[in-house]
This record gives sequence, structure tokens and C-alpha cells, in this order.
Amino acid sequence: MPVEPLSQKDIEDRLRELPGWSLSDDHDRISRSYRLAGHFAATAMVVHVAQIQEELDHHSDLTLGYNTVALTVNTHEAGGALTERDFQLAHRIEEIASVHGAG
Repeated sequence: MPVEPLSQKDIEDRLRELPGWSLSDDHDRISRSYRLAGHFAATAMVVHVAQIQEELDHHSDLTLGYNTVALTVNTHEAGGALTERDFQLAHRIEEIASVHGAG
């Protein structure tokens, strides 16, 4: 099934539901950084995010710092545009972030 890019209005509407997430200057990806208690907590969150990405078969750029996790999301199958899949992944990440103490 082809993945369709979202309109600018759809992107803005969906982004309002995701506090802390931001749209890139060129409007082709969304991103968020989380701060955690330490490196072990950040690493545990990365593993949890990786599990979600495998489940959804949709992967982000994921960066692990000492006590930070940063994500950048877009859909390669849609030419790097934003799609519903990106926002589905972002929502799933938001659901588990508090479990890891991410803020």
C-alpha cells in the first residue's frame, strides 16, 4: 500500500497533539529530544523505541547521548515527506516516554 504525504494543515494539526515535538525548517521531518536520569535510563528507552519501530516497521533516526535520546522522523517511502506513519510512531514513543522518566 502506498504511503501518502500529509498536507501542511494535516501536519500542523497532528503536531499540536504532540507537545515537545517540532517540525524541521524544511517541513519534511519531526523531531524531539528527551532528557533522562542517566545513561542506563536513556539506553533502556532507546531499546524500547527500537522495539516499537520494529513492530510498526517504521524507523527513525535515533541518537543516544549520556542522558538524552533524540529522534528525527520522516517516511523514506514517501520521498522523505511526513506521513501518518510518522505521527503514529511519535505517539507511540510519547506513550512510553514517561515509563522511562523522560522529560
